[in-house]
Amino acid sequence: QEHLVESGGGSVQAGGSLRLSCAASGFTKAPLYMAWFRQPPGKEREGVARDSSGGISIYYADSVKGRFTISRDSTKNTLYLQMNSLKPEDTAIYFCAAANRFRLPWHSISSYDYWGQGTQVTVSS
Repeated sequence: QEHLVESGGGSVQAGGSLRLSCAASGFTKAPLYMAWFRQPPGKEREGVARDSSGGISIYYADSVKGRFTISRDSTKNTLYLQMNSLKPEDTAIYFCAAANRFRLPWHSISSYDYWGQGTQVTVSS
């Protein structure tokens, strides 16, 4: 059975950095599309970044461009999100998602079949 497990969340002051990890297991082959979503308190889940086939195409939400970097280590079946220059508005539960079929838009929750349980990121001012 397929599983995605996030880790690396925590509390940090504005301007700080965190690196999230998402370990994938149980997949017969590495997912073609993996993404990070987040859900701020009281708001809907939103797409943050997506990696396709290990970097062939990468997308970012405008709100994180230049600050966040998505990457994947295929040898470890792990997806990463390096988050720099964090802002209080980045506070959210961050989720890892995966899919093997191409669907649009990349930032829609309906474009993914597998989800992790989430990890909390809190940025204080």
